[in-house]
Amino acid sequence: MFRRVLGKTLGFVGYTIQYGCIAHCAFEYIGEFVVCSGPSMEPTIINHDVVFSERMSRHLCKIQKGDIVIAKSPYDPNMNICKRVIGLEGDKVCTSSPSDLFKTHTYVPKGHVWLEGDNLRNSTDSRSYGPIPYALIRGRVCLKVTKYIDIYNIKKTANVSFCNIRKLVTTRSHVYGF
Repeated sequence: MFRRVLGKTLGFVGYTIQYGCIAHCAFEYIGEFVVCSGPSMEPTIINHDVVFSERMSRHLCKIQKGDIVIAKSPYDPNMNICKRVIGLEGDKVCTSSPSDLFKTHTYVPKGHVWLEGDNLRNSTDSRSYGPIPYALIRGRVCLKVTKYIDIYNIKKTANVSFCNIRKLVTTRSHVYGF
């Protein structure tokens, strides 16, 4: 009796560990759904939009200008940010705010990217903290889940709307777009 209960318990624990490992690998190497908060990516991504962030582009170094990415905040490593890639290493980027009369420029150093929010007047981004290391990028946004049924979608996939791959971002729990 005891052996049978112990065997079933150990079998259950084994399956739980296996499924946990599979889930971890899926979230770490394939992608995840993320809830984005904050006004910095408006109108592309508004407050509380859900996006899917894929991780393969980061691992294969396929991040391009125009992509929306989820990255670790350079100020707080416990927080993730959602921004658009404006410049890659070696690119010349404008570091001034939109209202500045005199525009200043800088070059993105090797191994770094320049990130900015779409809402330039209400975004804390690389104009504030400078270029961020490529290693801080968590994933590239490739899908936006909408809260309504897309009436133009002929395939009737209900509430999933594919967005321009170059217009989105993600993280496991929550993304802040300050």
